[in-house]
Amino acid sequence: MRVPSEIKISTRRHFLSSVCASAAGMALLPRLAQAGLERFAQEAEQWHRLGDATAFWRLVRQQYILRSDLIMLNAANLSPASRPVLETLEAIGRSIDADPSFTNREHYEVLHDASRRALAHYLGADVDEIAITRNTSESNNIVVTGLTLGVGDEVVLWEQNHPSNNVAWDVRAARYGFTVKRVSTPADPTSVDDLLAPFANALSPRSRVLAITHVGNESGVMLPVERLCRMARAAGLLTLVDGAQSFGALHVDVHRMGCDFYTGSCHKWLGGPKEAGVLFVRRAHHNTVWPAVVSTDWREEKHQGARKFTSFGQRNDATLAAVGMAIDFHGAIGQDRIEARVRALAAATKETLRATFPNVVMRTPQAAELSAGIVCFNVPGTTLDMDKAHYRMYAEHQVACDSWADELPGMRFCTNIYNTPEDVQRAVAALQKLLES
Repeated sequence: MRVPSEIKISTRRHFLSSVCASAAGMALLPRLAQAGLERFAQEAEQWHRLGDATAFWRLVRQQYILRSDLIMLNAANLSPASRPVLETLEAIGRSIDADPSFTNREHYEVLHDASRRALAHYLGADVDEIAITRNTSESNNIVVTGLTLGVGDEVVLWEQNHPSNNVAWDVRAARYGFTVKRVSTPADPTSVDDLLAPFANALSPRSRVLAITHVGNESGVMLPVERLCRMARAAGLLTLVDGAQSFGALHVDVHRMGCDFYTGSCHKWLGGPKEAGVLFVRRAHHNTVWPAVVSTDWREEKHQGARKFTSFGQRNDATLAAVGMAIDFHGAIGQDRIEARVRALAAATKETLRATFPNVVMRTPQAAELSAGIVCFNVPGTTLDMDKAHYRMYAEHQVACDSWADELPGMRFCTNIYNTPEDVQRAVAALQKLLES
């Protein structure tokens, strides 16, 4: 496969151009991480010009310290951080531990701002609409607990939402008396309209918020979020989109999407630092949401847009800086290319599963407009304990994935940019051996 010529590689150099205009700022940046990112971008550009996609993605894989014998297919839960991210975390962490003084730590505040600017650019937002939280759950709960709702109000949500955008609403409703309405969508949707209609039918004059998930983590179904946001806006509703399974995997533009709130985690598809997440709050709603935590520097932070929602007290400066490095690494690859790769690997996974297991039941739709990087499936007629299947896949075949044994037992493969088509073949072959044993 040739690398699409219209997709250009760009480091964008958030640190170098927008943050480090001074020599003092330059000194804050980990030189090893900078140098590694520059080398990667230059070599990637060479393979881009040659049109060698295999060499290009092999180079990407080399930017991770994954064990060579491990097939990592669980990006929906946790992805490894890239070398530039790891080097940033180590260098800044060591600097702060060597000198924990106020003077030294204050230097790194500029990198926090740089990461927010990088996130804003990456998500198509304005910088004052971006806050760096600790994960998607925290971001969701900031919105859930921050909106003013009461008796007579109604929150409409997708039943497949993560508990932080599902059960969290129940807990809040029990305290303040509003109603939570869950929407079910077809188990096997064949069109976008199949997913839109249940939500359209659920809205009522009492509805105030539509809380949905971009891509379901236990089905792989991708909701038509742009159309749902337009529908909600026309009805006067606020929209919260949980992007845990799209942030870092898909090319997301929150302004084009039309949502009021968007959330995500850096440790999943982005391959960024752990305990870092993103919260987008549309500027019009900065004063609509009450902060969940108020701590040091609140007087200054309350005038800094969405950043006021992360008045958490002491933060890990290395983590905040590494968010920007993760974005720069993705920028060097290209968001469009990343999405194309994630989708291509997911399609290959579905195709290989169907070819290997003629009776496979796919939870995840085949169509690109209905799915993204998650592939959920089941092979009927097996005696394999699905609740323990992922443990055996790892112990016996070094394949890291997920499985479950509920009313619809199944398994989940999530391929990210560090994976290869060969990984897919090996993982499906491993499952075949497991089912035959």
